[in-house]
Amino acid sequence: MINDEISYLSTLPESRSEVLNQNKITPPAVPLLTSTPYFSVWSASKHPGKGITRHWTGTVHPLTCFIRIDGQNFRALGDALPEIPVMFLVSTKITPTRTIYTFEHAGIKLVMTFTAPFIPSDLKLMSLPLTYISWDLQATDGRDHDVSIYFDAASDIVVNEPSQEVIWSRANVDGLDLLRIGSKEQNILHRSGDNMRIDWGYLYLAADKNNHAGMLLADQKTAKQSFLDDGTIPSEDDLDMPRAVSTKCISAIAVFKLFVNEYPVERNLVLAYDEKFSIEYFHRRLKPYWTEYYRSTSEMLKDAVKIFPTVTESCKVFDNELTEDLKSAGGEDYANLSILSYRQAISAHAFVADSDGSPLLFSKENFSNGCIATVDVIYPTAPLFLLFNSELFKASLKPVLEYSMMKRWKFPYAPHDLGTYPIANGQVYGGGEDTDEDQMPVEECGNMLLLMYAVSYIERNVEFASKYWTSLEKWANYLKLKGLNPENQLCTDDFAGHLACNVNLSVKAILAMAAYSKLCELSGKTVEAEEYMNLSKAYAKEWELMAYDDDHYRLAFNKPGTWSQKYNLIWDKIFDLNIFSEHVFTTEINYYKTKMKTYGLPLDSRRDYTKIDWLVWTASLADNQEDFELFVSKAMSFVNETPDNVPLTDWYDTITGKQVGFQARSVVGGIFIKMMMDKSIWSKWLNLD
Repeated sequence: MINDEISYLSTLPESRSEVLNQNKITPPAVPLLTSTPYFSVWSASKHPGKGITRHWTGTVHPLTCFIRIDGQNFRALGDALPEIPVMFLVSTKITPTRTIYTFEHAGIKLVMTFTAPFIPSDLKLMSLPLTYISWDLQATDGRDHDVSIYFDAASDIVVNEPSQEVIWSRANVDGLDLLRIGSKEQNILHRSGDNMRIDWGYLYLAADKNNHAGMLLADQKTAKQSFLDDGTIPSEDDLDMPRAVSTKCISAIAVFKLFVNEYPVERNLVLAYDEKFSIEYFHRRLKPYWTEYYRSTSEMLKDAVKIFPTVTESCKVFDNELTEDLKSAGGEDYANLSILSYRQAISAHAFVADSDGSPLLFSKENFSNGCIATVDVIYPTAPLFLLFNSELFKASLKPVLEYSMMKRWKFPYAPHDLGTYPIANGQVYGGGEDTDEDQMPVEECGNMLLLMYAVSYIERNVEFASKYWTSLEKWANYLKLKGLNPENQLCTDDFAGHLACNVNLSVKAILAMAAYSKLCELSGKTVEAEEYMNLSKAYAKEWELMAYDDDHYRLAFNKPGTWSQKYNLIWDKIFDLNIFSEHVFTTEINYYKTKMKTYGLPLDSRRDYTKIDWLVWTASLADNQEDFELFVSKAMSFVNETPDNVPLTDWYDTITGKQVGFQARSVVGGIFIKMMMDKSIWSKWLNLD
């Protein structure tokens, strides 16, 4: 029977639709390790044992897992030694914080789980730079089995290029086995860019000394072969160092030996990355935020192993509650789309401590241009953090706000970015901070004012906003002068090029002025509040006349016969501003339904591509669930059917389902905006009642 099963599995088709999936979602890539833009490893395979795991950029970052059952070897993760058969994959389940693979083979049920401790109400847990990996086993045939688990993480993870040399060591920590690998040079924060991997800091593999058979630092190929031959690994570390990765790939290896019967048994370990310093912020090197709680990496890891049962249980409770609320807010497709986005959105940030210990959160523009703390990336990402923890959200706004208050920022509008990740020493986009060429003035002013009011809306005060009032006042005045009918300039959809008289951009400016009015009202500035609210309403009436095009509203005021998604309108509903008439919302949604393609609504009339975050914002304008679910179902079809096996892209073709650009970006956090529309759910998560 076993031989027949192996023969069948070796010929399994690769179609993603043929793998059972408890989410009813077949993601283009599955998240495994999700901590930061540097420590981010994914499986792009339908079966985790049929492909090499990769960094989000596509560079090979190998993780490998073999299972040996009664002397027979099977692959569970990684594409090493393809002559070894894969275990039969029963299901792949993705929850907000976990990826769960369930296998059944040779009388054994195996559940392999990757857990990121992303509980947003707990900043300590959110900051831990690690993933828990666990194996739960149980016999399914009533028999007893000897089982061994082999897991390794390769040194490719600690270098930008495989030719770089690495070093490794074993730490002596009471009750803990701890392996460490890092680059030889350790040139911290020495480069910035987009398509690059970290080559400073250290990768750690940690496990309780009492629950495994051995841990080893050794040549990957040699150790694997030893395990496959007889279930053992060499007894001593390979200390011939340093060595180039391309010559001989060193791995951190753990082996567990178990006796498996009808009673469940579990083993687990921690895979972590200490970046030492994560960000350079105006020439100050900032440490990861977890260092506010722990004096050393070994102390952090010892505690992480200790709290594993508590953390994993908390993650299960969080996942279940969030999933139910997502379904309640937007339906099953919406819940699945949000779940797939959750870890990706968070792990596209660096979470660091400022010099005074306060939290700062820096986004990275993955595969767009590599910028750090980009305002028009913070804007679409915002719903995720606004839903769960305003402190995290303020931590993402603070770097931009501090920059805007410096004398070196001389423009009357908000910045675009703070540099190129991980160096945040000042704007680099559009010629930097010395020219106003190719800036996004209306875009970024509108973004910042709307987001600043969002903080005050949640916290019911202007304590945070008041620190930066000079900038807010300046930006509101800029929109008063330039916002109604924007000049020829870029907006956040800058891949489409410059556009004058941008109707959707005008919406943002009008609603941002209303948001500023509300900030003034909370600050006791009644004259300014009345002025900007009246102005916002007057502009909205003028907007409706200028943009109307028979059965819809235009892409640009001066371009009849065009159309675009007016996703910025969503804040009118979220904040209950009532600036635009209901006719605008119903007219647009009805028109959009006539323009729908196979995989969703194009961004505008110029091209067939769309943005998945804006698509969900636009869908959320609908006043009935049926229309909303129509939009989202198209996006889910894209997720399940796209031919590109990469971490979720937010920019794709609505006809072919192919990726146009971008991947693994934080902006998919914007998908959570529909959940913000349900004030009872939003209030519950932020404890606002």
